Amino acid sequence: MFKALLLASMSIGLAAMSTAASARTEPQAAGGQTPATQDQQGVLVFRPDFFAEQRPNTALDMVNRVPGFRLDDGSGARGFEGAVGNILINGARPASKSDTGSAVLSRTLPAQVDRIELIRGGAPGVDMQGYSEVVNVVLKRQSSLQQVVQWDGLLFENGHDVFGGRYQVTKRDGDRSMSLTLADGLSSSDSGGPGHVIRRNPSGAITRDELSLSNQFGGGASIRANYTGPVLGGKIDLTARYGVNDWHDDQTQQSAIANRFNLFEYDSGSGEVGVVYERPLSASWKGEGRFIHQFNTTDGTSLARTTLGGVTQPEQVFLFDDRSSETILRGLVRNERSQTLTVEMGAEAAYNMLDTDQSFTVGGAPVVLPSATVKVEELRGEAFAKSTWRATPTLSLETGIRFETSTISQSGDASNEETFFFAKPRVLATWTPAPNNQLRLRLEREVGQLNFDDFAASSELQNDQVFGGNVNLSPEQRWIAELIYERRFWKEGVFTVTLRHDEISDAIDRIPLPGGLSATGNIGDATSDFAEVSFTLPTQNLGVPGGRLRSTTTWQKSSVTDPTTGQDRRLSRQRPFDTGLFFTQDLSGGRYQWGFDWLHGFDEPVFDPDFRAEVKFRSYRSLFAEWKPTPTLSLRGAVTNLDQVLVTRTVYADRSSQAVAFIEERETNPRVYYSLRLRKTF
Repeated sequence: MFKALLLASMSIGLAAMSTAASARTEPQAAGGQTPATQDQQGVLVFRPDFFAEQRPNTALDMVNRVPGFRLDDGSGARGFEGAVGNILINGARPASKSDTGSAVLSRTLPAQVDRIELIRGGAPGVDMQGYSEVVNVVLKRQSSLQQVVQWDGLLFENGHDVFGGRYQVTKRDGDRSMSLTLADGLSSSDSGGPGHVIRRNPSGAITRDELSLSNQFGGGASIRANYTGPVLGGKIDLTARYGVNDWHDDQTQQSAIANRFNLFEYDSGSGEVGVVYERPLSASWKGEGRFIHQFNTTDGTSLARTTLGGVTQPEQVFLFDDRSSETILRGLVRNERSQTLTVEMGAEAAYNMLDTDQSFTVGGAPVVLPSATVKVEELRGEAFAKSTWRATPTLSLETGIRFETSTISQSGDASNEETFFFAKPRVLATWTPAPNNQLRLRLEREVGQLNFDDFAASSELQNDQVFGGNVNLSPEQRWIAELIYERRFWKEGVFTVTLRHDEISDAIDRIPLPGGLSATGNIGDATSDFAEVSFTLPTQNLGVPGGRLRSTTTWQKSSVTDPTTGQDRRLSRQRPFDTGLFFTQDLSGGRYQWGFDWLHGFDEPVFDPDFRAEVKFRSYRSLFAEWKPTPTLSLRGAVTNLDQVLVTRTVYADRSSQAVAFIEERETNPRVYYSLRLRKTF
């Protein structure tokens, strides 16, 4: 049914491409009902004065205040088409994949922003990349020299504190822009802290009762340079980055008779270069070329040491050395036939590689693992064609199709080569029957990308588990039907309902392997249903001036046949229910701001041939305040508390019967932590 409906919709869109479309003017919204004007394509336009009362520090702060918009930096999957986010800068996405839209906006000062355009459902000349909403941040061309210094700190109660900072200088001269960013980054986990581990046998008797303590922290340093300017009648965007990172994760469990220590740590280096060149080819044709190359090297160790009753057990050590890279070459041409019709076509080629060398020893003796030393390579090509047609002032239609072919080869401990071909059609229809009401319908076939790490072995020594690699993986495919209703009210209020149904082939989950191991693999057909209700509520009309309350609630349900038991179950890592409340209030003309975040606890199941895990946490609470004594200086502080995290693992003695060997409850009480940020602009 989905396929027939999608092909029929595409034929309507392709037929529209052959007819000349005339420009129409979108009527302005009814008095005072929307917070922004609408241009001729029905795009909501937000000027800087809309954000003036909040006194934003960056363009990212401005985008986060666009009513009803939810920023997405993309999946980061291999390739460019379909893997990038919903942020445009001057009508284009950043030159690099690692330099996400939010990262660029965090380096952009509000004074540089001319306007922000909210594009809902598509507009001619805009590459939506499958999103129902996209924001385009248009920057001024004025000359300027600006510097930003920022200091950050994370302070944990009875834990490891981490600190970092950033310096950025940006020079603009008309169409030319140059920037340099030096960053000393920080990273940590909000789920570390003291806890309790209890293990019971099938009869309920306690066989392990131990106190636990976990710490996770890391950091890194990086340098990034960007240049944008006119070249040979067009515009070029250059970026380059290099950085180093480290991560440390240690966990201990102790009782009167046991002492267990687990360590996971790694060091990595990564870099990227990106080039985008755009040039008009004629009055109605434009061309774009894009080149991206990124690389990463990681060396890490995972080990487990155990002492029981004063006797030291054989030490387990898992070592890995990974090298990966991605190279993308992409080109397209775009024909803006009129103000209401745009046609685009192009192609993309990519080479991806992961070379990993792993070893596992117990008491110094090597243990043979399937696919421990593996090199995975992918050569992928994609051709695409799209059209965006604004049929009437209230109806727009985006149609497109992508043809993807890829060959994935594996060498090393196991050799294999697979070639795949997929057609991926997409239709997005947007209907605006009234200025404040909109319906968006998306019909699409999505093809997931294989995680190269799943081809190689891995470990979770804390749980005494080692997983095998799988050389026979196929990409997951989904036929998607999605309907979104949006209602805008009270100038800044937005109410949205989303319904989605997925028909899944070659679903990715956990499968059994010979020798008592398990791995990531394909488990057959599945279905998934998703519903979401969200709103943004300005509280001015409720007697709370300067306030904004947001909420998002989701429900998910799925069905798949378990490859081990043959029984029906939901997909792993799918949360049945999730909800949260987020509030901010601006005071004294934006000099002061405070707010809170609250997330309801969730339940996330994981199904493996040898165990079932349930990850639960009660709630997440964060309270923040920010002081802006001058337009160029801000100080922000926050306190965050993640309630109890409980991981329950039911481990089977036998896969087929799922007879229980033991049940383990691992409870962690995360530390309260405080975050500080001082930012100065020159």
